[in-house]
Amino acid sequence: MEALWATVVSAIQAEFADITDEREVTRVLVRLLMAAVLGAVLGFERESKGKSAGVRTHMLVSLGAALFVLAPSMAGADEQALSRVIQGIVAGIGFLGAGTILKGNGRDTSHVKGLTTAAGLWMTAAIGTAAGMGREATALISTVLALLVLGTMPKLVEKVEADNEEKRREEEGGER
Repeated sequence: MEALWATVVSAIQAEFADITDEREVTRVLVRLLMAAVLGAVLGFERESKGKSAGVRTHMLVSLGAALFVLAPSMAGADEQALSRVIQGIVAGIGFLGAGTILKGNGRDTSHVKGLTTAAGLWMTAAIGTAAGMGREATALISTVLALLVLGTMPKLVEKVEADNEEKRREEEGGER
């Protein structure tokens, strides 16, 4: 019976042998936590704007993308194999993003909703991929840039549209 338990314990140890030392544990934790935190940042921004894909969705997308590149690279995958993995992530996120896009609301079929959410999920996957590949600085810079786009562009577009509307009114008033 002792031999059986020794075999079971040995098999379990072998199953968890993908992380061999403290340095490897730290590397995995930093990359996955970075992906999760950066995904949460973008998700919080979207959730605070009342969008359907919020903190949990963005965290899971970023964390999943990081894991998809981290596990094969830890297993010794070469650059070509990682390239195929990244292609799969991009395609998979495309399907997820497509599910967030709604066209038309009955009468107005030209109205499209959810494009920014889909693009945000796509960006979140890219950020998670960067973090999973050990490119944490790139992931952080990309997150900051994405936040700038999400935070400043609506205000800029609103200002430009208001200016254009004001010019249009002035031109209509001058034509009379």
